[in-house]
Amino acid sequence: MAADAAGTVEMRGALAQLRRTTGLPVAFGGLVEPGRQRMRISEFSGAAGLALRRLAVTSGNGLGGKAVALARPCAVTDYSLSRQISHEYDAAVAEEGLRSVLAIPVVVRRRVRGVLYGALRTAQPLGDRTLTAAVQVARDVEQSLVLGDEARDLLSAARPGVTSGAPGAGAGAQADWEQVREAHAALRALAPRIADPALRAELLDACGLLASGTPKESAAQRVVLAPRELDVLACVAAGATNAAAAERLGLRPETVKGYLRSAMRRLGARTRGEAVALARRAGLLP
Repeated sequence: MAADAAGTVEMRGALAQLRRTTGLPVAFGGLVEPGRQRMRISEFSGAAGLALRRLAVTSGNGLGGKAVALARPCAVTDYSLSRQISHEYDAAVAEEGLRSVLAIPVVVRRRVRGVLYGALRTAQPLGDRTLTAAVQVARDVEQSLVLGDEARDLLSAARPGVTSGAPGAGAGAQADWEQVREAHAALRALAPRIADPALRAELLDACGLLASGTPKESAAQRVVLAPRELDVLACVAAGATNAAAAERLGLRPETVKGYLRSAMRRLGARTRGEAVALARRAGLLP
């Protein structure tokens, strides 16, 4: 899934959360267009009409444009009368009947990626509690976008490695294969944290491709491991200790030990190293 499509999914999901946590009846937002100093409002929750739909907001203009330009939250008590903002979009805001409005930028890697708005149809101050709750929703979106960016970076790095050749094809190829194994472990660790199901499925598909270059046993001999057992084994294969695997996977060390013991039992292995070797022979690991 493209980054902008994944961002739209995250923004859409954030609007319901914004309304739920702030109590504001109207929420909307959109992403900053790549390479341009403007954002386009594309997602809505609680809006009564179409006045704001697909509205292009230039950086610096209006409340949302001010949030983009300053990369910080902005709010007004009465939009049409506020002297804190410019008024290029008054007609659309008035048609929707909005008065008190807040705009929270979504900032990823020091770049504003989008803006979340919340609004009332009455002119009254939006308190600190409301603003704090809205900012937290934006932070959640930022974290999800960071994870998505990391996932796509890993996918880009891993795909060339799929054709690097099988293990044992020389020192250079072996080094390449170790990078493939590290990418495989990183992808498996990241996948459960991705909220977007399409991107998560793409990550797991890539894990399957990375493992597909290894020799495989016959179908009758193949062992099936649970996803978390395979996650732990992938970390072990990349050289992680149980403690390091626990930190990477967001699990307790005791839980990692349990998954590792279960994987060893399924594989018929007596040691963790033997479990890794058998999993590679079965085509479960690169």
